[in-house]
Amino acid sequence: MTAIPHYHTIFLVEDDKRLSDLIVEYLQKQNLQVIAEYRGDTAVQRILDESPDLVILDLMLPGLDGLEVCRQVRPHFNAPILMLTAKDEDFDQVVGLELGADDYVIKPVQPRVLLARIRSLLRRVSPTKSSEPSKQLPLSFGRLVIRPAAREVLIDNEVIELTAQEYDMLYLLAEHEGEVLSRDSLFLALTGVEYDGLDRSIDIRISRLRKLLEENLAKPTGIKTVRGQGYLFVADGWGAAK
Repeated sequence: MTAIPHYHTIFLVEDDKRLSDLIVEYLQKQNLQVIAEYRGDTAVQRILDESPDLVILDLMLPGLDGLEVCRQVRPHFNAPILMLTAKDEDFDQVVGLELGADDYVIKPVQPRVLLARIRSLLRRVSPTKSSEPSKQLPLSFGRLVIRPAAREVLIDNEVIELTAQEYDMLYLLAEHEGEVLSRDSLFLALTGVEYDGLDRSIDIRISRLRKLLEENLAKPTGIKTVRGQGYLFVADGWGAAK
């Protein structure tokens, strides 16, 4: 597989110096520039100052934990955030994604897995030009408009801030409007790996999209759950454009 161009900068926040050095060395061999930080309380301002293409953020950090770093950074930082966690509880995964993380990797970190996740996130925020012009045309569904060329989502002409993974989820559903997509197929399409039956990221992102886009959370009309089958994007379920 072709390496990512060298101009991508990764900001790594990991307090384990030995692990940090190993990750830095491996990623640099893949033509990535890496900036290392070891504390959470100094990471926030450095991330905002450096404006990297992607942040790798450990959960357990001195000074400020990774969840709080993510919470403080996300309102001012649009690039992907990839969480590292030694814990396997759903709580950490749910909270991380709710706070705006785009993906997470469970320790011990396998370098190739980490690189694959990095590549996937970078491709999504820096897509190659499509050979099909229609792929770049806006998708309009009443109040909801998706602009693929700018990776923007608008409700009532107001831009809604989505993470890279949330945008990809919405665009994938919209491309298949009227078709029920299973959790397995969504997970495979968005991550490139088979669903393991345990990961909850698909459900969390659906919930986030509904909170951000739907008018009635009790009875969502734009993204419906089809019990036992998956999720359905309803083209006429977003209300009339204002």
